[in-house]
Amino acid sequence: MKVPEQHARLLRLATGAALATALTLALVKAVAWWLSGSVSLLAGLTDSLLDGAASLLNLIAVHYSLRPADDDHRYGHGKAEALAGLGQALFIGVSAVLVAIHGVQRLLDPQPLGDTDAGIAVMVLSIVLTAVLLLFQRHVVRTTGSTAIHADSLHYRSDLLLNASILVALLLAGAGLLWLDAAFGIGIAGIILWSALGIVREAAAVLMDEELAPQHTERMHALACGVPDVLGAHDLRTRRSGTLWFVQMHVELPAELTLEEAHARCEAVSAAIRAEFPQSDVLVHADPCHTPEGIAL
Repeated sequence: MKVPEQHARLLRLATGAALATALTLALVKAVAWWLSGSVSLLAGLTDSLLDGAASLLNLIAVHYSLRPADDDHRYGHGKAEALAGLGQALFIGVSAVLVAIHGVQRLLDPQPLGDTDAGIAVMVLSIVLTAVLLLFQRHVVRTTGSTAIHADSLHYRSDLLLNASILVALLLAGAGLLWLDAAFGIGIAGIILWSALGIVREAAAVLMDEELAPQHTERMHALACGVPDVLGAHDLRTRRSGTLWFVQMHVELPAELTLEEAHARCEAVSAAIRAEFPQSDVLVHADPCHTPEGIAL
């Protein structure tokens, strides 16, 4: 099954936008940090640099995951997105540790800040750009269900909080509370690390073939049972691979049906599920069900 072209286009746009945003923010934060010497701004700069590396990894992985199935990958290449998520978590975890170490050093050896006005202006810009990116990523995730874009949005969501925290730290440091800059840097490192753990959980769920959410599987069961002549459904199994969902189930059909009729009912079940969940690849197995004579089906 091939990823719908609309989904592929959105995924390419989302990965490109994330990379462009990360690089832009890294550049302006580097200038602001050089002018101010703020630890919390260094935290933001480090995070943006690693965001750029993670987004580049994401862009490559999504490009690979969109390749159609081949002889060596019958289920496609979608799990490349989950592998990219693990790579992102590694980048983000490293950034958290580096920021925390630098924050502790500054707590032990406080230093006055330079030009905080430039840092404040940069953080306002960062908040605006990150918010716009998150709105676009939210739309892409809702449309495609992409694991990689969801992972990306998780750490950009933490970036939004990070940027807001840096803004508050700069304002307080400008008022003379210098130790709060380092303290905020350490707190931000903890938020970044928590975000990395969330990405690991999300990627592991895909790699371990975790079932789809119960509301989806229950709806698929109901759709199957709503097809004429289907007496029941069981052994429903689901998993995700990138933006695609793979669904398998057994349906119970009257034994009196011909092979051609039973096949047509299985195709109808598959079509009913794909109509509501177009990202699904559905495999239906027919089980003959013998009913007592004289009982209407």
